[in-house]
Amino acid sequence: MTSEDPQFEALLGYLREARGFDFTGYKRASLMRRVGRRMATVAVDGYGDYLDYLQVHPDEFTALFNTILINVTGFFRDAEAWAYLREQVIPRMLAGTSPDAPIRAWSAGCASGEEAYTIAMVLAEEIGQEQFRKRVKIYATDIDEEALIEARQASYTDQQLAGVPEDLLRRYFHAAGGRHVFRKDLRRSVIFGRNDLMQDAPISRVDLLVCRNTLMYFNAEAQARILSRLHFALAASGVLFLGKAETLLSHGATLAPVDLKRRIFRRVPAAGPRTFAMTLDGTLPPIAELVGLDRLRDEVFTTCPVAQVVVTADGLVALTNRRAETLLGVSSRDVGRPFRDLELSYRPAELRGYIDQAQVERRTVRVPDVEYARPGVETVTLRVDVNPLIGADASLLGVALVFQDRTEARQLRTELDLAVRQAETAHEELQSTNEELETTNEELQSSVEELETTNEELQSTNEELETTNEELQSTNDELQTINNELRERTAELDTARSFLQAVLTSLHAGVAVVDAGMRVRAWNRGAENLWGLRDNEALGEHFLSLDVGLPTDQLRPLIRAVLSGDSAGEELTVEAVNRRGRPLQVQVVCTPLLNHGDGTTGVIVVMATDHAVSRSA
Repeated sequence: MTSEDPQFEALLGYLREARGFDFTGYKRASLMRRVGRRMATVAVDGYGDYLDYLQVHPDEFTALFNTILINVTGFFRDAEAWAYLREQVIPRMLAGTSPDAPIRAWSAGCASGEEAYTIAMVLAEEIGQEQFRKRVKIYATDIDEEALIEARQASYTDQQLAGVPEDLLRRYFHAAGGRHVFRKDLRRSVIFGRNDLMQDAPISRVDLLVCRNTLMYFNAEAQARILSRLHFALAASGVLFLGKAETLLSHGATLAPVDLKRRIFRRVPAAGPRTFAMTLDGTLPPIAELVGLDRLRDEVFTTCPVAQVVVTADGLVALTNRRAETLLGVSSRDVGRPFRDLELSYRPAELRGYIDQAQVERRTVRVPDVEYARPGVETVTLRVDVNPLIGADASLLGVALVFQDRTEARQLRTELDLAVRQAETAHEELQSTNEELETTNEELQSSVEELETTNEELQSTNEELETTNEELQSTNDELQTINNELRERTAELDTARSFLQAVLTSLHAGVAVVDAGMRVRAWNRGAENLWGLRDNEALGEHFLSLDVGLPTDQLRPLIRAVLSGDSAGEELTVEAVNRRGRPLQVQVVCTPLLNHGDGTTGVIVVMATDHAVSRSA
């Protein structure tokens, strides 16, 4: 199995297309070893055969991904490095921010969540729990959905919490169902979600980024791409915390070591200011001899006949041109303002959602023709193109909004439609159907806009629902545990009842168990054979009122003496008549039925003839 194996590359391509997991950046040696482990488990020899197996057995995807995505993590893993981060790095990082500024942290490759909750405890200890609840947001991401489900529960065993100091364990966890659960009031600041470091957009403006022992699974090219994204994610004074096995051989210009031994780095700002006065891909002009190149670019942008507005990755207005001022009513005074505060952000179309889509998907998003009406100005039809601006290091610089005036094209299309309708008078039914479809399309467009507005409201409640779901999941686990215990106890009772029934059935002598009120509670087969009375006829009846051939006047004092506790056992031989009417002598033995406190709750009456005694022997 070599790294050049085309069948293996075809398998990786299938995993990417079928399930969206792109493993092409992983190191081939370890990746092929883990895939080979699954192939051996399901007894498949070749990669092509294993691809066929995946197509036939979709459940195998889960087992394969769990094998590839080895989630090895723990609380305060490498305690010395965490202590240095807490005592030396975080205080200096927070000293450069205002006391009320939000603090954003990102645990990339969080696995089952131990690392994210470690960050939460470290920050809470540094700024206090009240400030933590107000200021801190911790984003914990991983590609493994099963690991994220476990992380959201925030429930861990004693073994998993072995690395947590006792004082922190008491302050931040409470016992529940034999496990330890992270405090709910602090848990709300930790947000879990799926993120592929190779494909998905990074989280921005991060003060502390922890990505430990994740990069080592990728090849050099993939590591370079990921580190560029992590560099973009960091705030100006952001700190990157890597694992022991990871180094930054090719990113010394963008990430400077704070402590190389403990793999802690700080962000180095890119050369020059991060503004749009540079070229939009973040590079300097290639021809140094040209003078006034920046002014020339600015003039080209300003005088462009197409209205354009540039918004930074932080959502601030960076640039507008003259056509945008004339057509849309924005001006240079709006530069530096949040785009969401402008009327343009929601009219003529809800552009904030399209901006988010373009930033996440890294592709141009086109808003179809919309009508834009302003007081005193003729209504125009606009088509909006939302173009993401990507830097040379693959970082997201912002978006450019391009507003194409489609009024004349719309009018020409209207005239053309009228001419077509006049020329095609024979197709009135088809035209009627077309008009209905256009009406439906307008209604759908209106519904889409309403749904987009509703979606923003739903997103605000999504985290609350996730918290409630986690609480319900915890309750469900507790109920499942109780149900299992009840099921085990029921099985034990059934076994004991079957054993007791087998004992009573195996005795050839007649046995009757009566309670304190002398009512029959048990009646074995020997008693049935002796007296001809079945158990369903005897159970619940007064023993001395049964229609059997026993002299009840002789047995009454015997049973009452045992029930009163005056006797530990009585024996009596009486003359009786069996079910066939034949006389016989019956040896009656009465012993007390004791409870756990040695109190008498009933009497065990054994009725044996000489024949029955010999058979029992």
